[in-house]
Amino acid sequence: MPLYVYSITAAAHPCRLDRLTGVGAEPTPVRAVTAGRLRAVVSDIDEEIRPRRRDLAAHQDVQDRLMADGTVLPLQFGYTAPDEQAVTHVLLEYEDGYVAALERVRGCAEYHVKASQDEDVLLREILRDSDRARQLNDRIRGGDPDPRLPLELGELVAAEVGERQEGLAAGLVRTLVPLARDHSVRAPADGDVLSISLLVHDDEEDAFLRAEARLAADMESVRFRLNGPLPPYSFV
Repeated sequence: MPLYVYSITAAAHPCRLDRLTGVGAEPTPVRAVTAGRLRAVVSDIDEEIRPRRRDLAAHQDVQDRLMADGTVLPLQFGYTAPDEQAVTHVLLEYEDGYVAALERVRGCAEYHVKASQDEDVLLREILRDSDRARQLNDRIRGGDPDPRLPLELGELVAAEVGERQEGLAAGLVRTLVPLARDHSVRAPADGDVLSISLLVHDDEEDAFLRAEARLAADMESVRFRLNGPLPPYSFV
């Protein structure tokens, strides 16, 4: 029977999965398949699993339950296997790699930090700091009809915005990365300056959270969004 696969743990993980049901329109109990030094946490399915809200929540509930008791390699939503034999085969074939990965994330959780900057504040800073931008803006507002002025101002502002945002992102990375065991920088989207995932060990969690809070307090024009602790999806 097809299986949905949630996570991989060490065989010694307690895997307290009682009363936990999995994904699907007719969810079945979540259980563990043990092979060698590993376990895969799975549930039976009889349909194609799509990212519906209920199923996404069920997937995350399994990760949360497992993380409460030990180290876990969480799989992204949607992994399936044709049967239990296939799961066992993969656990045995890639046992050394999975064991090493478990050791790598032991005692760690993922934190995701996004930062965006108020565009109006940034524009005012550029007009304050750049004589040329200020002159162009004053001429345009004063009614100068030269069609080259808006183009030049736009190009100047765009270059300044890019340079300042790159500098800001680099500074944030330099502050946060030393407090993490590993990190993964993603391409920012939706106006963000920075999007970064950090693998933070329990021992460094308080220092990391204090550093992020100081950044948020010191940089009034920057909006921080912190999500975590999460299963270490980005580092599996």
